[in-house]
Order: sequence, then structure tokens, then C-alpha cells
Amino acid sequence: MSRPAPPQDAPAAIQLRGITSRFGAAIIHENLDLDIREGEILGLIGASGAGKSVLLRTILGLQRQQRGSVRVLGTDLGAISGAAKSAVRRLWGVLFQNGALFSSLTVSENVQFPLREFTDLPPLLRRDIARMKIAAVGLPPSSGAKFPGELSGGMRKRAGLARALIMDPQILLLDEPTAGLDPLAAADFDQLLLTLRANLGLTVLLVTHDLDTLHTVCDRVAVLAEKKIYAVDTIEALIRLDHPWIQEYFTGPRGRAARPRP
Repeated sequence: MSRPAPPQDAPAAIQLRGITSRFGAAIIHENLDLDIREGEILGLIGASGAGKSVLLRTILGLQRQQRGSVRVLGTDLGAISGAAKSAVRRLWGVLFQNGALFSSLTVSENVQFPLREFTDLPPLLRRDIARMKIAAVGLPPSSGAKFPGELSGGMRKRAGLARALIMDPQILLLDEPTAGLDPLAAADFDQLLLTLRANLGLTVLLVTHDLDTLHTVCDRVAVLAEKKIYAVDTIEALIRLDHPWIQEYFTGPRGRAARPRP
């Protein structure tokens, strides 16, 4: 599936300014800026320990930055609280690594969980909505009655994605969604993301190490290095940068193997 990129002047769905994060004396991010455009799929990469997951948790409000601001769809999350903050959080869906499903709940119950927590919808309607989301991510109807332990890794990822979509979010935040999947399952997941973005108009922030995913689905890639966003651009433009980690990442043996053939 083709992936028309959003225009360069599209407004920022997520805007980070001056983010500084630390654990004790260790500085993780320092004066970090990043814009994620509405309608784009942005990949976030960086060396192990660079702070990718910390940055994701900062956007979600699970990790408090020492300085700087996080704006989501024009709202400064640091300036609101209570019901206003809860309302903004309903605008995003999150897929953590391994799906983060509750092992004691069925897939349908897992997918319904946000509806139970944040709405007063009756049980029958919740089940119907969950059934639609399960179908939307390519799972068979029979999977709704199964427990996570009965599913393959790829099916668990899709179930987690269905739960992330249950509140009809405008933004998806994905943490290593293809990690642990075989190449065919990972490629299928990539195509699913492109389909969902095209059909739902989603904005997607994708933390990943998967070079195939970066090439297949991402409009731009942000490089987290030296405690900041060192660069954010297309892969073709990043490869032209004279930065040792970027060069090794994209032009080393794995990077060369993942590049699309002309």
C-alpha cells in the first residue's frame, strides 16, 4: 500500500519543546525539541539507552520531565489537570511491547477494558465495539473468546492494537510493535499500520529498531542522539548526514539489506 506523506506544513499533533529529563545526576534528555505532524507516521530510533522509551513515557505523562513542555493537539499537558487531562489522554491509543494484555482476561475483555474504565456504555455495546476493533486489526472473530496465552505473538500484538484503537484515538503511540515477530508477521503488521493510517487518518509515533518497518511505513525518522533529537527527516536525507551512529545504522550490513531495491 502506498503511503502519501502529510504536507510539510501540516500542524503538529505532538510538539515537544525544551524537554530535559534526568534520573538523579544522569541526564537522559537535554533541551529536546520534536514535532510530529498530523497524519504522519514518525519513527523514533536511537542507540540502546538513548532514552526512547523514556521519551514515550514523557509524552504519555508517565514520566515527568524536569523542564520543557508537551503539547498534544494544541493543548499543553503541563497546564491542565483532572478531567481536562483525562479528555486529552483519550485522544491517543498506546501499544506497549508484547501487547501488555491482562493474562486473566479474554481478548474481548482486554479490548473492552478502556471502555469499562472511561465510559458508561452498556456491556452489550462494549462487546459489539470490541468485536469491530478485533476485526479491524485482522483477527478472526473466534479470537475474542481466547486468553492472551492462547494466541501467537503476532495475534497478541494485534489484540493490543485493537485495545489501543477502542476509544477511536487520533494518535497512536507504539513501542517496538514488531519486536519478537517473525519476518512475515512483522511485514503483515507494517501493512496493517498503513491501512489503519489511511482509513482512520491516524498520527503515529513508532519507537522501533526494525529497519524493514522504518523503510516500509515511516514518512520521517527522528534520531535520538546526544540527549536530543539530532535530526528528523526521511531516511534518504538522514543517510547523507555525517554522523557515525546514523551511518552505521543505515549503511551497515543490516541497513544495506533492509534498503528497498531500486
